[in-house]
Amino acid sequence: MKKYLRIFMIVVIAAIFIATFAFLYVKSQPKEIVYEVITPKVADIEKSTVATGKVEPRDEILIKPQISGIVEEVYKEAGEIVKKGEVIAKVKVIPELGQLNSAESRVRVADINYKQSLQEFDRQKKLYKDKLISKEEFEKSEVSMKTAKEELSSSKDNLDIVKEGITKNSATYSNTMIRSTIDGLILDVPIKKGNSVIMSNTFNDGTTIATVANMKDLIFKGKIDETEVGRISEGMPIKLTIGALQNLKFDAKLEYISPKGVTENGANLFEIKAAINAPSNVNIRSGYSANAEIVLEKVSKVLSVPESTVEFSGDSTFVYVLKTEKPKQTFERRQIKLGVSDGIKIEIKSGITAKDKVRGAVIEDKKPDAEENKK
Repeated sequence: MKKYLRIFMIVVIAAIFIATFAFLYVKSQPKEIVYEVITPKVADIEKSTVATGKVEPRDEILIKPQISGIVEEVYKEAGEIVKKGEVIAKVKVIPELGQLNSAESRVRVADINYKQSLQEFDRQKKLYKDKLISKEEFEKSEVSMKTAKEELSSSKDNLDIVKEGITKNSATYSNTMIRSTIDGLILDVPIKKGNSVIMSNTFNDGTTIATVANMKDLIFKGKIDETEVGRISEGMPIKLTIGALQNLKFDAKLEYISPKGVTENGANLFEIKAAINAPSNVNIRSGYSANAEIVLEKVSKVLSVPESTVEFSGDSTFVYVLKTEKPKQTFERRQIKLGVSDGIKIEIKSGITAKDKVRGAVIEDKKPDAEENKK
């Protein structure tokens, strides 16, 4: 019995040893790698860059008052269309006490002078009729009376302007009526009835009554990195994608490149502007974020391969060209000359032809001997 048990143990140990040896042998065999085989194709390739920015109207005007006072009425709201000269709001003048007192005093003095001149003129007129004075003296008194009358009228107009911001003779040109200076769309009306406003002058920008813009003439305003600004020029076509209108693309034309860059987050950026050609039936709002795709280089109907198939080594580039496919794939490393790349496809200028096949990504990784053992 012990003899049979010993033989059995020897057989088990031998089996384990053989199995371990076989396992290690299979593991030590080189793997057979199967690659995807790619045929070069004729294609159009564009190298482009993307600039981020926003859509703005070319002409955006801030309407400001020419007098200071209180907003008495607001006739327009944001989103309404206005014509040039149309009234947006009305401002009520709050007179400054010093100016008011001075204007009233001027009226009183002018009235006294006019009455005195008028009396003098009546006396001179009577004497002239009696031929007691010369015509020259009479004409001097007439001029003096007319001058005093004009001064009285001017002082009254000045008092009206101080008190009301308007004169009776120039009601249509009143500064109290704030009018649009262009045809366009009202983008914003930041004031409300009862707000105080300050006139625009050389020392103060003044309070903005409304923002009006011509929304039929839009531009894209964005920034581009200094590494790519040297490759673009005025007049280049642009494809514009607006974030709020993702299904639409618009044509634009580059018309401005800033001569001076600005540093943002460590990068030197240059401002660009492009005129947008938008259809009239599309409603584009001011301030929409947008991306501008600018084509830097473009080639048509050239031989190309996926850029992932190209090996870069220093200043040289290579691809692996298929020599045999069965029973085992073999490849030849071949130097090539490249052209334009869009990041996915790359132009092949020389080194391979359309009949060649190049090595792509790994599609299978197996051990042939292990597979045969399983069979």
